[in-house]
Amino acid sequence: MTIRVVLADDQALIRAGFRSLIDATDDLEVVGEAATGTDAVALSRGLRPDVVLMDIRMPELDGIDATERIVADPDLSEVRVLVLTTFEVDEYVLRALRAGASGFLGKGMEPDDLLAAIRTIVRGDALLSPKATRSLITRFLAQPDRVDGSVPALLEALTEREREIVAVVAMGLSNDEIAERLWLAPSTVKTHVKRSMAKLGARDRAQLVVIAYQTGLVTVDHVPRSG
Repeated sequence: MTIRVVLADDQALIRAGFRSLIDATDDLEVVGEAATGTDAVALSRGLRPDVVLMDIRMPELDGIDATERIVADPDLSEVRVLVLTTFEVDEYVLRALRAGASGFLGKGMEPDDLLAAIRTIVRGDALLSPKATRSLITRFLAQPDRVDGSVPALLEALTEREREIVAVVAMGLSNDEIAERLWLAPSTVKTHVKRSMAKLGARDRAQLVVIAYQTGLVTVDHVPRSG
């Protein structure tokens, strides 16, 4: 299956570079380019790509608002947004994740990292975990909108095992890594992750991470272990 990609960046030179890289692969294809957030939304609705590479700062409609509109459209439920930012730790990144982005990368990433990231969010196997993720969580996700001293009502629908798995998902681990850590079969982990996403209304694993930290289910210095 060829992964269809829309490029959304107001700089033509950057789009050209990404197109050259992506179109040189056998399993990826650029199907459209947008220079504004408005165009990115329109192209997403018209082309139904698998992934939108979304710059944050664009004219007319910025990448965060564009992401939110794409994610909110029920007809685009299969479209994943990968946010690209000039700064690997950027206050806009949290807003993008809350808006529904499936992950983010700094524009200084290696070419192979970008290609792997696109494949990763399409596969739904794991949240992107660039080096900035931990710093981002430390600075923004583990903040005052958490509920102190109790598990929020949002999490009450989860079983104890599902909470444990969601907490480990929040550390950016893949299903295989979670299975090894918790002594479970990968298929069992996959089932728990899917059920947790459905119960929490999470679009993908990135949203599970946001929920896990915002509710206080897990903190940056704690990873649940089986036992």
